[in-house]
Amino acid sequence: MASKALSSSLSRRCLNPTARILRNGPRPFAAATRRTLLEAYRPAIYIAGQRRAITSTARSRLAEAQESFDPRQQERESDEVDVCIVGGGPAGLSAAIRLKQLANEAGNEDFRVLLLEKAGELGDHIVSGNVIEPSALNELLPDWNAEDNPNRFEHVTAAKADKLRFLTKTMAIPIPKPPQMNNHGNFIISLNQFTKWLGERAEEIGVEIYPGFAASEVLYNSDGSVKGVATNDLGISRAGKPKDSFERGMEFRARVTLLAEGCHGSLTKQIVKKFDLRRDSQHQTYGLGIKEVWEIDPEKFQSGLVVHSMGFPLPSNTYGGGWMYHFGENMVSIGLVVGLDYPNPWLSPYGEFQKMKHHPLYKSTLEGGKCISYAARTLNEGGFQSIPKCAFPGGALIGDTAGFLNVPKIKGTHTAMRSGMLAAEATYTALTSTDEGSVFLYDYEDKLRDSTIWSELKTVRNMRPSFHTPLGLYGGVMYSGLEAYIFRGKTPWTLKHGKPDHAATKLADKCKKIEYPKPDGKISFDILTSVSRSGTNHEEDQPVHLQVKDWDKHAQLEWPKYKGVENRFCPAGVYEYVEDGSKDIGVRFQINAQNCVHCKTCDIKVPDQDINWTTPQGGEGPKYVLT
Repeated sequence: MASKALSSSLSRRCLNPTARILRNGPRPFAAATRRTLLEAYRPAIYIAGQRRAITSTARSRLAEAQESFDPRQQERESDEVDVCIVGGGPAGLSAAIRLKQLANEAGNEDFRVLLLEKAGELGDHIVSGNVIEPSALNELLPDWNAEDNPNRFEHVTAAKADKLRFLTKTMAIPIPKPPQMNNHGNFIISLNQFTKWLGERAEEIGVEIYPGFAASEVLYNSDGSVKGVATNDLGISRAGKPKDSFERGMEFRARVTLLAEGCHGSLTKQIVKKFDLRRDSQHQTYGLGIKEVWEIDPEKFQSGLVVHSMGFPLPSNTYGGGWMYHFGENMVSIGLVVGLDYPNPWLSPYGEFQKMKHHPLYKSTLEGGKCISYAARTLNEGGFQSIPKCAFPGGALIGDTAGFLNVPKIKGTHTAMRSGMLAAEATYTALTSTDEGSVFLYDYEDKLRDSTIWSELKTVRNMRPSFHTPLGLYGGVMYSGLEAYIFRGKTPWTLKHGKPDHAATKLADKCKKIEYPKPDGKISFDILTSVSRSGTNHEEDQPVHLQVKDWDKHAQLEWPKYKGVENRFCPAGVYEYVEDGSKDIGVRFQINAQNCVHCKTCDIKVPDQDINWTTPQGGEGPKYVLT
């Protein structure tokens, strides 16, 4: 499908570089083009001029707004492509690359694949452990690490040794690692760096990549099928009124739209609900991963060492575990994943992570080092039971937005990439088979069921839900051992997950209060210091993207029962309750949206499900480094 002419309304904006780019067709996505496009669209990183310091209170000075202008009455610019991909992570980029490979091999160089990414640059919002299994990458780009490839991905550290430890408060007890955790042939990487590199490979092959464009709305055809997405409006004040800098969002229309938003995507939520994609699957369950990157003493560095732990500091009724990977030159990736079905509202995943770093297993490595980066993101833990229908009229779910993480294996990049490749193949076949009408990717669903993604997740399907038994952690460990070594996924039963994560939260007065030690500023840190290491930035004078319809009602509903659970589950200090004698409950609820690192925990864990995470202006959020 060739790019169609834009509407005549664009003539009024002929000086807008975005309009010129769309009117004249795609150009190579060089640095100059990226700057021109993003400056035209004016994401917050350019509006702000510089990154603001992290604060715990909202500033009151807001820009003057045009009171009488309704931005929704202004027509949006639009572009029409063959395939629109939302999300520039491993799944989205793999789908884009595979699509262009197929099109170029067929001589169809005019086949347009456009990828939208809400971050200011590819990789800015990407965080993972990460020890990658290269199976999908080997298929997509066979020479990705070849010595004779000048564009090979060089930032890899071969995994050389595995350790699994059960932690008590002072001890680290060696335990056998299940076969799923064998990392022979795998590589320790920064997924942030890898995504940037993968983006370069995508642009080389002809993919149009637009970072700083936050897709916020799904567009539908008259028959109900998806016809693309629209980005959010820019230049709206905190009060919801257009400012002098107002610019209407853009529409990107496509015959196939692939959603690759990552865990708990905001558009994916809408699509799942509209098309009832969970009708045959269980609810999704989640974990929150919190990560730091350290530069350590060279004498303590062990290149390729992979360490995992379970037990301390988490209580026995809480699923999770820690990791420490030695990579690069004297670098260490360290983090903790906490299952969000934890019951005690006094528990703070961030506090648990800071406590974990003081265990001798980790502290002995970190002492004398320097923390250089911080990040947090939720991840899917539901596995096989929670995979929804992945195809819908006009598109499909790919990668972690569909939930292909292999929890016992502690890996999901390879499954995310493979799902993107499978969706690309199904998409290209469908689009070249017919020139009109809505598209349904039946072939994608079939390909998934015949793939290693399906068999891999089915084999380990009972491990994560086994931790919901009355025996808790210890029962789950024992059953998972049986699954790993004896059952191997061949049991005739499939265990069910427990309550949804938000419903698992107990009342505060029914649980033991947890007091966390004060950070020492050397190994452990206060939360705002950590957020400052994430590079997070948001334009303050815009609508709060963490939507709560009535802040006072929320406080009256949540505070008496959970005593500020939002403040504790958020790893970025976004939510707080401030003493206020004018309120009946003695406190008022406050949202510091400028601190948000886009982890999505609030949308998942808040007990009464009245926080809705939506995309802020394009280009905003964290700017992660080496995560």
